[in-house]
Amino acid sequence: MNKAFFVLLLLPVALAAQPVRRDSTLQALLLGSQYAASVLLRPEGPSRCDYDWSSGQWRDYEPAWHTGQVIWGILEAQKITGDTSALPAARRAGDWWKTLEIKDHPTLAGFLRAIHGAEVGELINFTTLADGTPGLFELSRVTGDRSYADVATRAGDWAMQHLFIPETGLMYDLVDPATGEILKDHSPHFQKEKELSINEVARPNTEGFLYADMYRHTSEQRYLDFFLRQCDTLVARQSPNGFWMDFHPNKAETGRIHPRFNLWLAESLLVAFELTQNERYREAALRTARAVQRWPTKDGQIYYTNYADGRRDASSICGSAVAFAGIVWLKFRKMGYAEFDRDIDRAARWVVQNQFPLNHPDPNLRGAFLETWVKNEGGRARVYVRDIATAFGLRFLAEYSLP
Repeated sequence: MNKAFFVLLLLPVALAAQPVRRDSTLQALLLGSQYAASVLLRPEGPSRCDYDWSSGQWRDYEPAWHTGQVIWGILEAQKITGDTSALPAARRAGDWWKTLEIKDHPTLAGFLRAIHGAEVGELINFTTLADGTPGLFELSRVTGDRSYADVATRAGDWAMQHLFIPETGLMYDLVDPATGEILKDHSPHFQKEKELSINEVARPNTEGFLYADMYRHTSEQRYLDFFLRQCDTLVARQSPNGFWMDFHPNKAETGRIHPRFNLWLAESLLVAFELTQNERYREAALRTARAVQRWPTKDGQIYYTNYADGRRDASSICGSAVAFAGIVWLKFRKMGYAEFDRDIDRAARWVVQNQFPLNHPDPNLRGAFLETWVKNEGGRARVYVRDIATAFGLRFLAEYSLP
């Protein structure tokens, strides 16, 4: 092969792994933050969630955690850009989040009406609550208003008392807000005729590191003890491939691996390491971070569906996973691990280059970061651009932009 031609072939790949200029990340952060505040967050507070690119309509999907993540992204962006214009929108979103607290139910008082929606219906999903809480705790830290974190803490306390299964170290996932039933032997995630195992109705549920934040908010040791017990379960139940194949939305029988679930668990383990300096937690998170290195394409994109044997389904591009992987890799780089440098820069370049421009013809997308979640609904193909691509993109680029 001609040497010059070979160099030209490698050039796009080499450029993808070069550091992104800080002025480019600052511009992307400012545009993305303003988009999150003016478009993603509704006037009444919650995130609009998933945008159907085909019909031009928005669809609610687990709004409690989507809203909390958008809040977090805005708050992280403003730390870097210095632009606080999006803060009122973040507060408005936090005020909406507080209205979800259950106060008048005989058995659920203190919990949060964190409805999953979509295929799960009107059930409260614990991770819908927990995945949204980091933004609420950060909002309390930034504004000095403890009420946001207080609501999250009361909900977490209820869950600790009612959803935890001591003999397994797991927590039940789903609660019926009407009856107060905790789903212990059935789940809309699985076929009705199938007899479910405990792993299919309960999980370690450390996503969002809720109990670590509760500890930092209240200084109550019992919350830290509970969080570390959760993380001990994570370490014990990690699969040899670095993921957690025993728990949905991973699927051990097919080898399917969810693009964010495992990163959430790894992130929680790094929080546990930060609080304890226990190497077991860092080592488990490192196994996940290294395993995820196999997912990106040469230009940095990650797909929604990946398999344990290395296969990928390229029908949906998961921009939120590109950013989330970057966040986890960055945490290791700050601890002295240089092995993720090229992955981090490639991810940052992909996120910046795949932001919808300010002059995009669709005002619903101007400033959004890319995600293409393809769903077949009633025989019609739907392509969703999800708010979480922007939420995670803001978090990642804010961290990436630090000196």
